[in-house]
Amino acid sequence: MEIRFVTKNPHKAKEVEAILGDIGVSIVDVSLKIHEIQTEDIQDIVRDKILKAFKMIGRPVFIEHTGLYINSLQGFPGGLTQVFWDKLGADNFSKLLGNLENTELSAKTVIAFCDSKKIHVFEGEVEGNISKEPRGSRDFQWDCVFIPKG
Repeated sequence: MEIRFVTKNPHKAKEVEAILGDIGVSIVDVSLKIHEIQTEDIQDIVRDKILKAFKMIGRPVFIEHTGLYINSLQGFPGGLTQVFWDKLGADNFSKLLGNLENTELSAKTVIAFCDSKKIHVFEGEVEGNISKEPRGSRDFQWDCVFIPKG
């Protein structure tokens, strides 16, 4: 089975291929620029983005979007994480937020798959803290500033 994955990050595509390849799913990395609506609601972003992706590709496709919900900022930036991250980058993100009194946050990832008949949406969440400085690879953007609990 072949499924298109719309992402601008080639590392994500390789990670997905490694996960799904064992069950016979071939991932076709589609690097498309899809205009995302600007809202804190990650579910709205994902539903809008999957419809645009399917309209452009016309084949089964999936997308993902992750938001960081910082407790001391009442859940900000949420669905706006990418915009926030693009402006700050890892070093400034840690400098600005890693020294807060409360560095707790949750990372929520929403994946949407459209098979031409229906949109399927899946969500996962991991709790953690913001590190005082970036560590490790920056291939997955905020991974280098996220310390998962446990």
